[in-house]
Amino acid sequence: MAVGARTGQDEPEERPEDGERYRDPDGGEEGAVKGKKQRSFWKELPILIGIALLLALLIKTFLLQAFSIPSDSMQNTLQRGDRVLVDKLTPWFGSEPERGEVVVFHDPGRWLGEMPETESGPVASAVRNVLSAVGLMPSAEDKDLIKRVIGVGGDTVECKKTGPVEVNGKALDETYLHPGDTPCGDKEFGPIKIPEDRIWVMGDHRQNSLDSRYHQDLPGNGTVPVDEVVGRAVVVAWPLDRWSTLPVPDTFDQRGLNAVAAGAAPAALGFAGAVPLVLWRRRRLLARDAGGAAGTSPAAVSGAAPVTVTEKPERDG
Repeated sequence: MAVGARTGQDEPEERPEDGERYRDPDGGEEGAVKGKKQRSFWKELPILIGIALLLALLIKTFLLQAFSIPSDSMQNTLQRGDRVLVDKLTPWFGSEPERGEVVVFHDPGRWLGEMPETESGPVASAVRNVLSAVGLMPSAEDKDLIKRVIGVGGDTVECKKTGPVEVNGKALDETYLHPGDTPCGDKEFGPIKIPEDRIWVMGDHRQNSLDSRYHQDLPGNGTVPVDEVVGRAVVVAWPLDRWSTLPVPDTFDQRGLNAVAAGAAPAALGFAGAVPLVLWRRRRLLARDAGGAAGTSPAAVSGAAPVTVTEKPERDG
């Protein structure tokens, strides 16, 4: 019996390179492509940058915007060079500035004066415009300020001599002031009645803040229109070692600060409660008058003069 012998060793199967098609060993048609080439990172990079810029633009427009602190007027709460995040969402739902909040607002008119224009090349200007559009840099055209709201529309504010500042007759305990400053600074004011839809603002560094006190000769008597407010500063985001929130100080929550509103509320409630009582009493009077008219004599109804009967007193017999 003859035994067959192997004439050679098994050869390894040849595999097609990535992206090449292979033919079925049984003579079938070409198979599927094995493997796909990865898209180049450099081709995807512009798409990623575009998406990032779009998201930044949406966040800046509707949620939060970063602002840089350019001066010392809010020390020690804020330092020059700090970056704060400003809430731009709640104003879309009708929220307005409240006492004690730190707000960013546009220059209401001649507060900053004429700002010198900084010269830069076309490339630097283009880069700055793009970054400011998405909120990563302040715009060269925007003239924004940051101060603390002391009074809102309807409030009466004043500060005499060295203070304290009073709102609706209530003294503020301003523990957030720059050490060594007095509440009035070197500019006393008031009493000033704040018009509706406007706010009275002051810096925490009273000796170094050109705020509402110094613009009483302008329209609005130093107040700022609510429409010019960009939003409330809620967080110090940069530098990281200064990260902190910006809450409303407790002194703005003291009882009686809303004296004007509190005095008007009982009057309004009293009026609302008196209306039903007046209507009820009027209905009772009308019903009584109608009942009395139904029980009158025919002579009175016909218009005849009523007959008066006079009884003669009896004489003693």
